Amino acid sequence: MIWWLPLGLRDYRFTWALQKSLVTARHDHSIPDLVITVEHPHVITTGRSADLDNLLSRSAPDGHGEVPVVEVERGGDVTYHGPGQLVAYFLFDLDSTGRDLHRFLRDLEEIQIRLLAGVGLSGERVQGKTGVWIGARKIGSIGIAVRRWVTYHGLALNVSTDLRFFSLVNPCGFDAETMTSMAELLGRSIGIDSQLEPFRAAVAEIFSRPVVRVGLKRFRRFWPQEA
Repeated sequence: MIWWLPLGLRDYRFTWALQKSLVTARHDHSIPDLVITVEHPHVITTGRSADLDNLLSRSAPDGHGEVPVVEVERGGDVTYHGPGQLVAYFLFDLDSTGRDLHRFLRDLEEIQIRLLAGVGLSGERVQGKTGVWIGARKIGSIGIAVRRWVTYHGLALNVSTDLRFFSLVNPCGFDAETMTSMAELLGRSIGIDSQLEPFRAAVAEIFSRPVVRVGLKRFRRFWPQEA
């Protein structure tokens, strides 16, 4: 069984702190494998292999102040998260499934590919590049960290993301124009909520386990103190 905690719109630092608390809980078998889905207010994050030259600006393109920058321990370079982007964090114990990190990353890509197929878009992998692509445009990203074989961080799929914000960075080292979204490619609006049930079904199929939605009350003892 996999637990699923949908958080709605939540601050990035809060969710990051919650993940770090839950990594310990997963390692101690206090909780089963868990996936968190969330949207974040505008934020830029830098991973372990980040080239800070890829951070071009912090000034929000909509004129509303500066976008915060957070340095984190996930793999990868500089990227942007914001409203309209489906972010999923996976607290999975790989020690119990053979410690196959490469397969786990491919599974995260496959989840995104199946969500895209559900709206008529053909996502694919590109050799030598992480994430999910549609032609020459990147629509989904992955970046994880692992502590004692428990994963955290995860994937980000652009559903209806305001693509202007990618101009603040060279996302994952690419030009901002490389990034696209479901809404842009479909030519219509599409909501995050419409992708939650397809996401749950894809996770259940790929990991061959039921995915059970759980409420916030189960996690109050893990809540970051600043919350």
